[in-house]
Amino acid sequence: MPEFVAVDPAALTADLIRCASVTPDEGGALVLLERVLSGAGFDCTRVDRGGVSNLFARWGKRGANKSFGFNGHTDVVPVGDVAAWTQDPFGAAVVDGWMYGRGATDMKSGVAAFAAAAMDFVRQTPPDGSIILAITGDEEGDAEHGTVALLDWMAGQGERMTHCLVGEPTCPNELGDMMKIGRRGSLTAFFTAVGVQGHSAYPHRAKNPMSALVKLMTRLEEKPLDEGTAHFDASTLAITTIDCGNPATNVIPAKGRATVNIRFNDAHSGASVTAWLQDHAAAVAAETGVQIDMRVQIAGESFLTPPGDFSTLLAEAVQAETGRRPEFSTSGGTSDARFVKDHCPVVEFGLVGKTMHQVDERVEVAQIHALKAIYARVLQAYFA
Repeated sequence: MPEFVAVDPAALTADLIRCASVTPDEGGALVLLERVLSGAGFDCTRVDRGGVSNLFARWGKRGANKSFGFNGHTDVVPVGDVAAWTQDPFGAAVVDGWMYGRGATDMKSGVAAFAAAAMDFVRQTPPDGSIILAITGDEEGDAEHGTVALLDWMAGQGERMTHCLVGEPTCPNELGDMMKIGRRGSLTAFFTAVGVQGHSAYPHRAKNPMSALVKLMTRLEEKPLDEGTAHFDASTLAITTIDCGNPATNVIPAKGRATVNIRFNDAHSGASVTAWLQDHAAAVAAETGVQIDMRVQIAGESFLTPPGDFSTLLAEAVQAETGRRPEFSTSGGTSDARFVKDHCPVVEFGLVGKTMHQVDERVEVAQIHALKAIYARVLQAYFA
């Protein structure tokens, strides 16, 4: 029997970083991952849709009673000003123990760590069940044809994960200090106010849409949506723009626009928040005589995987490897867990995310190996 050689997750991370997979370009990252996983006995299928590249990989039989899933992405955000980087954004240079590159933290290292752990695990102790990797190239983009496409394809093929781990960076300060058991919902509302244009010296002859928008924004901000729930902080509302594009100082414009972004907890749904916004907009329109139209874009609903056996299993694996018991959190933005939660119970755990999306994004090489060890322990416990 040939000597067992463990997969090096740092080397795999470096290979993935060298693939310039800026959304929506595949950049060779999924091609590389498919080749590596296929070589370890995983059945791989490309699930491309809408110009987006995705990869489904399974070790074991379809429809197994126990099927551990991992969800992640190999696409990355643009590098920005290349001249501001101290290292090649796609070079994977290691300096003083840190690997530099776009996607080093978010989240090629997480994908590499789990893939390495899974490949070692099935070769050493083939489990009674299956292991699935659902890797998308569209998490940083519109996310319409990424994990959603993978889940749609799985449903059509009779493929199912019994539980899923999403490998996004979840730790704010130290590896092991936080895991996500849910996420807030995200909604953006776009308001367009239409009034009557006029001279600024004669405001009584006009209907100022900007005044109406300011009044509406004030009403939306003056009282919090809630005070928080058992597992969620209070919902938040942020005004992100108020504008009319008016270059003149003596003209009341005919039209103005405003945008707000709301991150809401499990006390609400996208529909209930939309109704709340519509009620306020209608009230201000009635008070001012200005027409206010609203368009809403819901990026995801809030969800919670209640603490239980799965989250405890992950927390114990993290504590065993790091000495830290992770906080169960629902903070932060959205992730593809918002799609997976309709398929199976899902939790999130990954690296420290301090440098993600930044110039000189980087990951401590030792943390990649530590994350692989955590994921390996999770697999061992799950199939024990």
